[in-house]
Amino acid sequence: MKKLFLIMVFLITPFLLQADECEISRWGPDDQIGNANLISPETVIKASKYIKKGKLYSLGITIDSNTPAYPPRSLSLQVVQPSQQFGNKSSPNSTYNDDIFHGWFGIGSQLDGFGHLGGPDGTFYNCNKGKDFAQIDGLTKLGIETVPPIVARGIILDMTAHFKVDFLNAGQSFTVKDVKAVEKKQGTPIQEGDVVLFHTGWIDAKFDSDPKLWGSVEPGLSPEVARYLASKEVIAVGADTWGLDVIPPLNENEPFQGHVILLKENGIYILETMNTGPLVNDGSLEFLFVLGQAKVKGAVQMFINPIAIN
Repeated sequence: MKKLFLIMVFLITPFLLQADECEISRWGPDDQIGNANLISPETVIKASKYIKKGKLYSLGITIDSNTPAYPPRSLSLQVVQPSQQFGNKSSPNSTYNDDIFHGWFGIGSQLDGFGHLGGPDGTFYNCNKGKDFAQIDGLTKLGIETVPPIVARGIILDMTAHFKVDFLNAGQSFTVKDVKAVEKKQGTPIQEGDVVLFHTGWIDAKFDSDPKLWGSVEPGLSPEVARYLASKEVIAVGADTWGLDVIPPLNENEPFQGHVILLKENGIYILETMNTGPLVNDGSLEFLFVLGQAKVKGAVQMFINPIAIN
């Protein structure tokens, strides 16, 4: 019996070790910002040279209580006039409105931080264990407040032009070969330190006309494309979809595997529901990308409105 037990331990141990394997970030064991370490005064100045016309584009969408969101996320807003009931005035020379927000930060155009998604064993970016830093009142590591201002070269890869369609269908993905073909055709090769956005036409085609469909399935990138982007050492990856990854997933046992590869394994931020349509319509596929998110300490994600300057 003892001999059988030892044999079982011998056979199982390698699998247990493999499950617990974690690779420390190249930025060091205490790093919390991943590939954002690539941002420097030199890269910012270089990226600013992509401003040709000075035209501004909002990459964020307007959100409200009806915005489709990953369940059970929702939001509500109340506008109140404190201390002004029954004709009272809080000030002799003015009146004012205040607002009360109740909801989730992961609605609409959003930034996924490294504390958002980890592996099945509860390990997050840079070998941080969720049990050690995910508290009910906020993360003590990898919070959204740790994300530095992101100013970088931004590019849009227009997948609709590649496939010669107005929009990609739900569940439609694309390969590394497709991505490389778009890079070459557009003359926008992916470079180290880039913010890469995919245009699938999903917002333009379905957000208003069929919000239920828009928020339940989507075209998106495959795990192999996520690994390719990681090999290029980009800072962030996004799309005009609510979840970036293709849904339904190519492998039902690996939903949102691109999130795992980018966030957990490579320290690359994810940008969801990016309003890429106006830039594509103007042919502005290369630009200066600027993001400074709200710094809510301990949050795992944040709704955002990045700016593209062409």
